[in-house]
Amino acid sequence: MKQKKKYNDDFKKTIVELYHTGSSVSALSSEYGVSEVTIYKWIKALTPISEETGSLTPKDIAAIQKENLRMKQEIEILKKGYGHIRQKVTDNELIDLIHEQKENYPIQVMCEVLDVPRSTYYQSLEHMESNRDRENRQLTEEIHRIHKESKARYGAPKIHQSLLKEGYAVSLKRVQRLMRKAGIRSITVKKFRPQKSQGTVIERTNHLEQDFTTTTINEKWVADITYIHTLRDGWCYLASVLDLHSKKIVGYSFSRSMTTDLVLQALHNAVTTQNPEPGLILHTDLGTQYTSEAFENALKAYEIKQSFSRKGCPYDNACMESFHAILKKEEVHQVKYLDYESAKLALFQYIEGWYNRKRIHGQIGYRTPQEVEDLIRMSA
Repeated sequence: MKQKKKYNDDFKKTIVELYHTGSSVSALSSEYGVSEVTIYKWIKALTPISEETGSLTPKDIAAIQKENLRMKQEIEILKKGYGHIRQKVTDNELIDLIHEQKENYPIQVMCEVLDVPRSTYYQSLEHMESNRDRENRQLTEEIHRIHKESKARYGAPKIHQSLLKEGYAVSLKRVQRLMRKAGIRSITVKKFRPQKSQGTVIERTNHLEQDFTTTTINEKWVADITYIHTLRDGWCYLASVLDLHSKKIVGYSFSRSMTTDLVLQALHNAVTTQNPEPGLILHTDLGTQYTSEAFENALKAYEIKQSFSRKGCPYDNACMESFHAILKKEEVHQVKYLDYESAKLALFQYIEGWYNRKRIHGQIGYRTPQEVEDLIRMSA
């Protein structure tokens, strides 16, 4: 007896598609060796009935109807069985079940299936949520908002201070507990502690001597260079100048090369913006850019006193190291820069838009650097 030839679903669907794109049934039958009767049968079964039903075919509809009938029979059986045990289950137990599963199933459907009036369920919510629960829910919403606005850079201490500023009476431990429960955490990680350099470097005068205390702005500045990687342009370099009193980045420059011009531009930007009085101390490490004759002459012209870290001692310039660590943790290590231009724009947005004007600092009373500077200038 001749065995009946079988075709997979993809083959059938392709034949039907060819028919709908203009091929005749006779041509398809002749080319692919399928009888015309069979092709007409496939066309009827696999062609969508109308645009309203989308891609549903008679075959699909028949399968859905069969599945619906099966489900209807199952539900009827379950309802008959459920009727015998319903009296053994309390309303509160059912309400708890609906509350637990509300993220997975519609409340209306669950109420209907479990024979619980919707009004009973919604009335129960008013009693289920205590004042403390309501406060925690509202606080968690505020924590989410502050965390999002900081681009996930803030941890519990800064979120706590932000809440206090907004008038919320809440403890740090409570904020930490709510953050743990909601899975909210800062993107930052512990910073890398540099080791002492073994190279031969000539010691120079250290006027700062790790005394980072100040009485006003433009009294003591610190400066340094850090590396920023880009995909197309490789390593680029950021030179920054920070005011120890306000923690503000008062000047910076970004370049494809680490030259003396890079640090000169950062210094020029700082002086132009701040217009400091003579006698300001500028502290740097012993890098060749900062020990160069050109940089020394620029400082003399600005009447700025130059100070240097001791050889192999990064703690002499700890505040500048701290800023670059924050920059890396909060911005640079969170993204990949395509090229120099995209990195330059991102650094501008971080330093000018976020760090100086929006990011609060514990060392300056949880204010922003710009706030500190504005208060001093207004009182002058």
